[in-house]
Amino acid sequence: MTSTATDQLSSYNPATGEIVGSVPTTPPSEIKGIVARSASAQIAWRNLSAAERADIIRPAGQVLQDRAEELGELLTLEQGKPLGDGIGEVRGCGERLSDEVNEIADAVKPTILKDESVTSSVRYDSLGVCAAITPWNFPILMPHWMVLPALVTGNSVVLKPSEQTPLIAQAYADVLNQFLPENVLQVVHGEDEQGKTLVEADVDLIAFTGSKAVGQKIMAAAAGGLKRLILELGSKDPMIVLEGADLDKAAQFAATNSFRNCGQVCVSTERIYVQNSIKDQFVERLIEQSKQFTVGNGMDEGSTLGAMIHEEQKAHVVSQINDATSKGAKLIFGGESGERSFLSPAILVDTSHDMDIMRTETFGPVACVTGVASIDEAVDLANDTEYGLGAVVFGEDAQARHTAGRLTAGMIGVNKGIGGAPGTPWVGARQSGFSYHGGPMGHRQFCQVRVISE
Repeated sequence: MTSTATDQLSSYNPATGEIVGSVPTTPPSEIKGIVARSASAQIAWRNLSAAERADIIRPAGQVLQDRAEELGELLTLEQGKPLGDGIGEVRGCGERLSDEVNEIADAVKPTILKDESVTSSVRYDSLGVCAAITPWNFPILMPHWMVLPALVTGNSVVLKPSEQTPLIAQAYADVLNQFLPENVLQVVHGEDEQGKTLVEADVDLIAFTGSKAVGQKIMAAAAGGLKRLILELGSKDPMIVLEGADLDKAAQFAATNSFRNCGQVCVSTERIYVQNSIKDQFVERLIEQSKQFTVGNGMDEGSTLGAMIHEEQKAHVVSQINDATSKGAKLIFGGESGERSFLSPAILVDTSHDMDIMRTETFGPVACVTGVASIDEAVDLANDTEYGLGAVVFGEDAQARHTAGRLTAGMIGVNKGIGGAPGTPWVGARQSGFSYHGGPMGHRQFCQVRVISE
């Protein structure tokens, strides 16, 4: 929960309602000047090599590791996730930073192509000013995910973090700014008006993670200037469980991926399709796995699920559960509503596509299980969505692999989550994304490709 006074954006602990701290709100009238300073600073920054830029940023990784407990506590107080997860998010960013800047620098080395008559150099040059608009669910990881490749590829950055988690995002920027030249990375704080003004400013690239509705508005606003876009939008990720699957493994994955971070993950499992012959066995195992989660204040020892980000998000999830049960679904586990934004993990069975919870993004701790008569029915239902970020299939290896090839998502896991090998991009299909992040292909999305032939 946040509160905006005339000149301050206050952040509140979702578990207690207590104020965590405040940052100065950026007047929209100042954003044009911020972007102009960013553009000026970018000239000298782009003239460095990618390796030189990587070396400038590299020491920030050790600072993040050294301050992981302090910043992780701030993250938990502001966002609600368990303290161990908050510390892990900060420490992970720090531990990976050196390898990441190396990977980005390597990705933008020129590629040489030639034949008997011509030699062409394919270059990956900076675009200019990148507006990075980041969400609250991973409030240091997501800025890291956008800011790092933008900087190493030679862009300057104006970061607009979520108004729900401004403190940890500002702390992250402050760490980087210990090493960066002035104005190469600046932060804008505020709500919708600041985001809208930044998108309309003279930026060259907009990187955004958030809802489809906001992504559509950004895309429309960017059209006039043909600004480059990297958009990771909504999702409604399916899971298919086939005969022959390791049901213990499948149920463990389903519980973890439906409930972690209170289901507030872009690739949370939101729809589970199980062949009827094994549905009851799967559900029994899912219930047992779900009993392992303990809901409580993220600062309390033993809590494995914290508070949801705010009461409005909780109310959305509760309304979806109520709509589903009114239309024939059965709530067979959890779903108890605690004070403020606490909600226990819920399992719904016999869900169908006439229920909002099977069509609209939930972003909450709910596992929805639907029985299917065949693989064809499972595939048809899994693909019956406007989204296409992630999907998983559990089953006998060959059959699961074949089924995975029929799904329309950008990232598909076979008997595992969607995480790919190092260097693979993070990519969505359909209305889950436009352009993509990660790996050499993703890093080059922050670049202008130029071909010089001799």
